Amino acid sequence: MNTVIKRISEIEDAASTIMESANASKKAFAQEMEERTREFDRDLEERTDQGIKEFRKRMESEMSGRQKQQKAKAEEQLQRMEQSFEECHEQYVNTLFSMLTEE
Repeated sequence: MNTVIKRISEIEDAASTIMESANASKKAFAQEMEERTREFDRDLEERTDQGIKEFRKRMESEMSGRQKQQKAKAEEQLQRMEQSFEECHEQYVNTLFSMLTEE
């Protein structure tokens, strides 16, 4: 009977050792997964930030180009208006004077 009890005790000790080892492995695996998750999050954030910076840079460049085009068009239109005024200002004055003096 003592032999059986001794054998059961040995089995129980072995089972406890196995369980402790499994718990330690589980804890180590959880820590490893947590570190991988943090690393993945850092990498994802870095790539996202880089993508946003590149997108912002492209958009700023595009907007700058559009601004230059609009400014050039506005200056061109202003020059045409000034030229038209210089060429026709006497006619404009005469027409306006006629309109004001007519009854």
